Amino acid sequence: MGDSFASTTLVLLVGVALLFDFLNGLHDAANSIATIVSTRVLRPRYAVLWAAGFNFIAFLFFGLNVAHTVGAGIVQVSAVSDRLIFGALMGAIAWNVITWLAGIPSSSSHALVGGLIGAGLAKAGPSVIVLAGALKTAGGIVVSPALGFFLALIMVAAVSWLFVRMRPAAVDRVFRILQFISAAAYSLGHGGNDAQKTMGIIAVLLYAHGGRHGAFNVPLWVVLSCQAAMALGTLFGGWRIVHTMGSKITRLTPMQGFCAETGGAIALYAFTHLGVPVSTTHTITGAIVGVGAARRTSAVRWGVARSIVVAWVVTMPAAALIGAACYWLGGWWLP
Repeated sequence: MGDSFASTTLVLLVGVALLFDFLNGLHDAANSIATIVSTRVLRPRYAVLWAAGFNFIAFLFFGLNVAHTVGAGIVQVSAVSDRLIFGALMGAIAWNVITWLAGIPSSSSHALVGGLIGAGLAKAGPSVIVLAGALKTAGGIVVSPALGFFLALIMVAAVSWLFVRMRPAAVDRVFRILQFISAAAYSLGHGGNDAQKTMGIIAVLLYAHGGRHGAFNVPLWVVLSCQAAMALGTLFGGWRIVHTMGSKITRLTPMQGFCAETGGAIALYAFTHLGVPVSTTHTITGAIVGVGAARRTSAVRWGVARSIVVAWVVTMPAAALIGAACYWLGGWWLP
């Protein structure tokens, strides 16, 4: 009976993790398609197909460093239990749904890490938190948008210099083509960093159910199912957030869209290589603000940007509180 219950619980929690991954793709579809939609290079229905395809194949281009950080670098592996994972996932899912309904581009990544930390604290107190991993992730709140901002700013300066002698209409035509490449590059970065967070959760859950024997690893079926769930979520899109990201922060031209996506993609590739679970939302928002500010500071709607930043700061503690509450609620039926 005990083994049967444990197996059923494991299957259900893997299902909940994949649901989070699907919602992550739904919530973060804007990260991949907002710029290419707002510049009218692609219609939304085709943009999500483009982004979802590159989301799915991202595992072919990146290692699994981020999955290892989330699975074994936020909460001590020895403390992981079904109840803790349930609390972490529910904290992240609840915050994702709240911000999605409100049209706020918050971070699914930091919601998940916040949920993990909250459930971990509820179970065993501060000693269970891996400080290095938690601080590395929290640092991404500041570093990822700043890096996206500066890389996009540099891209705008370089592109403006290279195309200074071309007529604006000709430049527009060139970057309408190039934006297909930059959108694909950013979608690869999004799929490479974000899907790995759910991989880490499922892998550590499997590790705990396997008696914690051998080395921590991420099975291939976990990789494929997580990439597929995220790609499927992207197909459904998050149109409220697309509108915020694509037009409310600043108005974009194809050249600016290319610079924002390319700058954001470079930042994501670097963070994924280093195993840092950053927010793709933070990164692309910083890049969009960067290209807007390159034109003139008044081109950025700073009030909208400020409200987004507030949501970033609130995400981890809010998800942690919900995760802790769900950990306690899970005590009714989970060990």
